[in-house]
Amino acid sequence: MSGPDFSKAELLPVIAQDEATGDVLMLAYMNAEAYQETLATGRVCYFSRSRNKLWRKGEESGNVQEVKAIYFDCDADTLLIKVNQIGGAACHEGYRSCFFRQVTDGGENFQTVGERVFDPKEVYKKN
Repeated sequence: MSGPDFSKAELLPVIAQDEATGDVLMLAYMNAEAYQETLATGRVCYFSRSRNKLWRKGEESGNVQEVKAIYFDCDADTLLIKVNQIGGAACHEGYRSCFFRQVTDGGENFQTVGERVFDPKEVYKKN
């Protein structure tokens, strides 16, 4: 085995984890091209399913992810990338982690547990 197996699926799920804290920052997807770019640049590149193109994390916001380590699971169809999150936020909604909502009351409610690092309306202004 030489690495992640993109023959199983065109897109593989990728978990981004903060190397220093262990916090899970986000779940996204990579195709083989995004994986190769990530290896070549040392910065995480994903594949955007909604835009159907490569998504260089932080290209608009400046919140890039520097690769510290890459792991793949026993089936070679899921990646875990330990990163240094530059800019403080991984989430496009301005939170450090995309997992900023916690389910409460047996699933009846949720609460925001993360702190917003930036205002997305300011960062993602459309010209």
